Amino acid sequence: MPTPAPFQTEKFIPFMREVTRCESALRELNLMWRLIESSAKMNCPQEAHSLLPMMRATREGFQQLETELVRSLVGESIGQVMDGLGTSARQVIDIVVRNLYERTADVGFLATDQDLCRFVAGLDSDQGAVLTRLREYRNKYTVYDEILLLDLQGAVVAQIDEASPVEGTQDPLLARTLQSAGYVETFGPTDLRPGKRHALLYSQRMLHPQTGEPVGMLCLSFAFADEMEGIFRARNQHGQQRHIPLLLDSSHQVIASGDPLWVPVGAHVPVNEAGALSLQVHAGRAYLVQTVATAGYQGYPGPSGWRGQVMAPVDLAFSGESSQVLDALEPGVAHGLLSHAQDFCPPLHAIVDAADTIRRVVWNGQVMTGRQHQDVARLKAVLEQIGETGALTNEVFSQSIRDLYGTVLMSSMRDGELLTQLLVDLLDRNLYERANDCRWWALTPELRALLDPHARDARTADRLAGAQRILEHINSLYTVYARLMVYDREGRVLASSRPLLEDGRSAVGMAIEPDTLAAVLAMRGTQSYHVTPWRPSGFYGGRPTYVYHAAIHAPGDVGNVGNVGDACEVVGGIGIVFNAAEEFEAMLRGALEKKSRTQGFFVSRSGTVLASADPSVPVGSTLQVPEDMLAVPNGQSLSRAMVHGDAYCIVACAASHGYREFKVCDGYSEDVLAISVHSFGAQVAGAQEAARRRRTTLLSEAGTTGGREMATFFVGDGLFALPTAQVVEALPAHSIAAVSAAGLAGCVGTVPLRSHGKVLEYVWVFDLHEVLTGQRTPPSAQGQVVVAQEGEAVVGLLVGELHSVLHFAEASIFPAPGLPGAVVSELIKANAGRTLIQCLNLPHLVRRLRAGREPQAPMPVAA
Repeated sequence: MPTPAPFQTEKFIPFMREVTRCESALRELNLMWRLIESSAKMNCPQEAHSLLPMMRATREGFQQLETELVRSLVGESIGQVMDGLGTSARQVIDIVVRNLYERTADVGFLATDQDLCRFVAGLDSDQGAVLTRLREYRNKYTVYDEILLLDLQGAVVAQIDEASPVEGTQDPLLARTLQSAGYVETFGPTDLRPGKRHALLYSQRMLHPQTGEPVGMLCLSFAFADEMEGIFRARNQHGQQRHIPLLLDSSHQVIASGDPLWVPVGAHVPVNEAGALSLQVHAGRAYLVQTVATAGYQGYPGPSGWRGQVMAPVDLAFSGESSQVLDALEPGVAHGLLSHAQDFCPPLHAIVDAADTIRRVVWNGQVMTGRQHQDVARLKAVLEQIGETGALTNEVFSQSIRDLYGTVLMSSMRDGELLTQLLVDLLDRNLYERANDCRWWALTPELRALLDPHARDARTADRLAGAQRILEHINSLYTVYARLMVYDREGRVLASSRPLLEDGRSAVGMAIEPDTLAAVLAMRGTQSYHVTPWRPSGFYGGRPTYVYHAAIHAPGDVGNVGNVGDACEVVGGIGIVFNAAEEFEAMLRGALEKKSRTQGFFVSRSGTVLASADPSVPVGSTLQVPEDMLAVPNGQSLSRAMVHGDAYCIVACAASHGYREFKVCDGYSEDVLAISVHSFGAQVAGAQEAARRRRTTLLSEAGTTGGREMATFFVGDGLFALPTAQVVEALPAHSIAAVSAAGLAGCVGTVPLRSHGKVLEYVWVFDLHEVLTGQRTPPSAQGQVVVAQEGEAVVGLLVGELHSVLHFAEASIFPAPGLPGAVVSELIKANAGRTLIQCLNLPHLVRRLRAGREPQAPMPVAA
């Protein structure tokens, strides 16, 4: 991916061991080529005259490639770390903000609870019943560590945290809340939470049930420290211990730290909201830093000025291993991905091109050495050094490109895993709230009274209308629901928010599914809840969703709330229909907002799609991913490069692991997986064969007496050879000019032959694969033109890739079976007979090329 901003390479190299090794190897090779060139100039200038341009071209190419390769390695390594830090910082702030959004709805609803309002207004005096009700709320919404009720003077009339008794408050929060019609969010030290450095409070005024005048304040204390510890602990479980996650306030002060020993709460730290690739120093230690603001959630902006930040000590930031990625990669996929390097990593593409150019230069140099007079002792030593250094050059290039390639892929894989971890975290935390909501609303006195089997006027029109108003009010605060329903013991819906269904029918009078009703009627205790399996629901327009249910108990059991025994009478239930389509889509859309070419999905263990960001993969279809991904353990993630949907992709997967007690110890289990698919480009035909060609190695037999020097190259999947004495040079296929050859079979154009920068002549080029098989060579960035000479005839042969220039013993070369005049007249048994190389008979080939109509006259020689 492109580097987002300039950076100083030399500041980062000391912390990158792989880059340091690469830089050292490249400089050593550069020096070796300089020494060979200097030695040739001093010891055999006449004999080496034709080799000097090749050596100079190699050295100059090295100088440019060394700088670009090292800079790209450093840039991609920094980019990998910064991308990961940015995703992690966004994860911190997004999870916090989405959690706190739920708190704004909670305090608004609880502040209107009539039992609590009557108590604060002095209409009821049973503090025990009020405390029981508040504790029941806390038992379900475990994100709160304190709930307080205060009167107009700030005196505390009820609280549930007995370990921190409070008589009253002088906090300005009271006045602000009483003057506000909505919730008030406050963070900082307060006398309402003595002994705590700071508290995150959500407060709202309470109104007199009869007059509507303010009578006091409800205050919910969010378990901020506990929540942040959980977020940071989850990151460590995901293997991100080298990074320090932080939550900052508007003054860049740390209000929560994932590593208080290095960056304590209260410290002021440097920030990097622009994502600059520079080092930030804090407390004498250098860090890479990413700072991310929230985009808000459903109109809620989050606490003013809060930022998520992650800091990576530069001495630890680059300690990950990237080579393991390529070791596990299927060779065809690796080659196919690399063919799209121009799109996903332009520096990698440029370096591969440059490396191919230098490989061709080295190949040409080795061809030239094969044509020299080997009885010149001083030149022979130079030629041997060229051969050895050329082989080492190819090896260093391959490893350097491998390091850069591995860094790019590792970055994408880690980013995919971070993304899917974020998605399942958001999903679990969201659904946790749904399990809480249904259980709490089942305790609403008006709803219990509606279902009272002993009350004559329980289901009057007024009570039914009142119940519907309550459900409508709740639904207006909690917009994640399609509707809320109350039903009796027979499962018949008595009241519903948004009663009109999508098909025009009324939800009132419809029946709850028999399996759901049986589960609700069997509940014993107010902590129980039931979630329908993921399936189509008539209460959701026939679309699949989750519906959360809780039992409504008889009004007489209110005193035993939280510890209801078998004698408790279940008189009906409440069902809340989760708006899965919109909410899941919003989660995916929010997480993928800045992820181009990436699609996200929620799926079941069987691969059934619950939500999709890709229109071509609809809800209800099956996402085709490997079985081991669908079986990833809860709380873990994995990723790999693979072919997915006819494209090369990084596919990442994470499995939900629950949140607090939800899906952990509350008896409910329903695994959901988040899957991300980042596409690099369409599948390339022949990638597997190309990868196999790149892995083909040949052993030289230079120690044997006699023999021949052969230049080898690929035509299709076959390995071919020509004697070096017949090879002029190799040129890149893109140098072919498409000139008409008057219908001559296999002719694809011309290439220029140059000397000292001037064009000497133009040579016709023939597609060797088409000549041999009748099939045109597919376009390829690795295509080469081997220029060969037979007497006065000079032809260009379009081949696939160059391989090597090696010495073979005569004993390894034998006649090929076939007819006289065959283009392939000999075969070489290389690698102790394990590899067969076809030797072209250039005179026969030239006669075959001339067998058709003669091409047009050669183009004039350039001046």
